[in-house]
Amino acid sequence: MPAPDALLLISTHCPHCPAMLTALADLVKQGTVGRLEVVNLEQRPEVGQTLGVRSVPWLRIGGVELAGVRSKAELADWAAKADSEAGMADYFHLLLKEGQLPRAQALIEADPTLLAAVLPIVGNVDASLNVRLGAGVLLENFAGSDTLRALLPRLGELSQHADARVRADACHYLGLTGDAQAKSWLDARLGDDDADVREIATESLQEIAG
Repeated sequence: MPAPDALLLISTHCPHCPAMLTALADLVKQGTVGRLEVVNLEQRPEVGQTLGVRSVPWLRIGGVELAGVRSKAELADWAAKADSEAGMADYFHLLLKEGQLPRAQALIEADPTLLAAVLPIVGNVDASLNVRLGAGVLLENFAGSDTLRALLPRLGELSQHADARVRADACHYLGLTGDAQAKSWLDARLGDDDADVREIATESLQEIAG
C-alpha cells in the first residue's frame, strides 16, 4: 500500500503548527507520508472555508481528518494505517467518542464501502456505550441495503462472539439486512445462553420473515 498523502492547514501565529510541520516533513523524508501539502489559512482563507475548518493545526492524512496538535508518534501511527480498514475503524471510534456522529455518517454516505470499518467497533467489548450506540446508528442507516447485506458473513461471525452484548448486537444487525441468508446464524442463537440474545435473534427472524 503506497504511503498516504497529507494536507496540513496552518496559520502564521499558530504556536503548535511549526512542530506539526516539522514532524510531517520528517515523515515525508522517511517515506511514511507520500506527499505533504501545506496551506497557510491567513493567506488562503478560502481553503479553510471550503473544508469547514475553523482552527489550526488541521490535518488530513489519507481518509482521516485530525484537528489539533498531534505528536510525531501519533502522526506516524495514523499515516501507517490511514487508508486501511483498521485505521478507519480507529478513526470512526475517535469520531464517535468525540460526539462527531454526523461527520462519520457523511464519510460513509460518500463512500458506503467504509461501513465495513464500523464492524470492529461492534466487536470491541471495551468500546463505551456511546460509541457502540453511534456504531449502531451508522449501521441502521443502511438497513435493507446491499451495502449492509455485503457484511452478512462478518456479522455472522460476530453473532458467535464470546461476549453476549456483541452477539446480541450482531443478531440485531443481521435482522436489519432483511436477507434470508441471515437465518442460519440467527437460528443458531435461539438456544443461546443469554436471554437477550435469544430474544433479539427471535425478533430478527420475525423481521426477516415479515
